[in-house]
Parts: sequence; structure tokens; C-alpha cells
Amino acid sequence: MATATKRWSLGLWAIATLGLTPAAWPSPAQASPPLLAQAAPVEVEGLLTELQLAASDRDLDAVMAFYSESFASDTGFDYAQLRQTLEALWQQYPDITYDIELLSWQADGPGNYTLETRTTVTGKQVQADRVLTLNADVTSRQRLENGQIAYQETLAETSRLVSGENPPTLQVQLPETLSPGQTYSFDTIVLEPLGENTLMGAAVEEGVTATDFFEPRPVVFDILSSGGLYKVGTAPAEPDSRWVSTVVIREDGLVVETRRVQVE
Repeated sequence: MATATKRWSLGLWAIATLGLTPAAWPSPAQASPPLLAQAAPVEVEGLLTELQLAASDRDLDAVMAFYSESFASDTGFDYAQLRQTLEALWQQYPDITYDIELLSWQADGPGNYTLETRTTVTGKQVQADRVLTLNADVTSRQRLENGQIAYQETLAETSRLVSGENPPTLQVQLPETLSPGQTYSFDTIVLEPLGENTLMGAAVEEGVTATDFFEPRPVVFDILSSGGLYKVGTAPAEPDSRWVSTVVIREDGLVVETRRVQVE
């Protein structure tokens, strides 16, 4: 069964950018190790607090004021594409909320910082025949220059979209990092007994770039007779980042789980 659909990963790069990365990383000889226990500077704490509030209020102008107009990212998104993506995401999830946790920080000169953050995101999308609930967890680095985010790099990303009265409970087994050209297993196990239920599912792998984000993908669903999805993939020959998604549908609910895999 095949159907054309929006990206199952739901534009999570837009979520990731609010987790906050750097244009050029200082070498160990140039800067001290990241500070974990020491209190962050007031300007860093204030920026993250205000960014979290603006994002949860879905105030696009206020959010974009925290980003440099020359903003760049590891996935090729620029300032204009970020704005476009956030606007589309917030139209789909009008009650979306963000929580930003500072994991570490490092001063790189007057007014400049390297941050590592964890962002959790929740939201609901109401459609004519269903309610979709989104939960996402993103770890990322940011380069702050003169009070604005100049560059973004996503370190880890997981999202889950569920719908229905009793969505399947999944156990997903997928490596976080791969070597170029490495063969890997991508297993999705449905923990409930199959019984008389019919399961359908699909595995989707996509690039993590601005072009991939806006490109619809056909999704081919298979009947799952063994209570899960068991796929074998091959990592790209060059260093890359990939979105890998599993989609499982049952009569009483569906789950879409997406993870970012680093090829390095």
C-alpha cells in the first residue's frame, strides 16, 4: 500500500533550532572546557528564558529576533527557511510548548558563547477525524554572537507522534551513530500481543537538509504479520545525518517515531 504524505518527521528541524550551535568551534588550546556546575551568565539565562517563552507563545517575530539574519546550520537551513518552517509548524500545532534546559556553556570571547541545550516539545494537532499528539526531545549546540544565535548543530533528536484510543507500544532499536557505508539493523517491536489485530507499518529514511524537509515522500505500508518491522539499511558512504522513521498503524491507533542518526 503506497500513499504520498507529508514528512512523517513533522519538520523536527524547526523544533531542533529552538534547542539551539557554532560556526567555528574553539580548540582546547583556545578555550577552557565547558562549564557545567558554575552558574551561567545572566545574559545566557535571560536569552534562553525569553526564547522559551516566545516560542511557547508562538510569537514568530519575537523568536526570530534571537537569530542572526546570517544564521546558518548543519542542515543547510538559513534565517528565511527557519522562519518559514516555524510558521508552518505552529499552524499545525497551535498549542505547542517548549522547555529549554541548559546543559553546558562556554565563553568564547566578549559576548560570545557556545551552548549545549536540551529542548522538549509537546503539542497537539486536531484533524477532522483524529487528534495527533507530538512529543520531541532534541539536544543541540549553539553559537551565540552578540546576543543572537549565529549557528545551529543538532546532536540528537527523537520524536513521537501518536493518535487513537490505544496506540501501539513500540520498542525501537536503532544505532545513534554509524560509520560511512556501515550496514545496520532497524527493528521496531510492537510490545502488545498481535492477537486478531491487523498491523501495518513502514520504515522511512530521509536526509536532514532544507531540501529534504520540504519534499513530500511516498510511504509504502506493509502488513506486519510478525508483530513488528525488521529492516536492514546501509549508511551513506560519506559523513551525513539521516532521519529514520518507523510508522505503525493498528485499528485503534498509530505511532510515528523518528530519530536522527549521525554518520561520522
